Amino acid sequence: MLQVSPKMLPRLAELEKDLLLRRKRAQEGQWLGEIEGIDLTLTFLRTKQADAARLTRRVPADLGIPGPRH
Repeated sequence: MLQVSPKMLPRLAELEKDLLLRRKRAQEGQWLGEIEGIDLTLTFLRTKQADAARLTRRVPADLGIPGPRH
């Protein structure tokens, strides 16, 4: 599974905005197959946005520096 970097959140927001505009146009044209595809893509996009946002809240674990064995 592709993990999206939190740095990409602004780009994901741009993509979502574009998809919503495309969906509106598809509704106006009554392109039912296009609407279904856009809805599916929006679902996946929003999942990736949530995953990336969750990564921004995670604190890295300190594993320490390995020392010599005795």
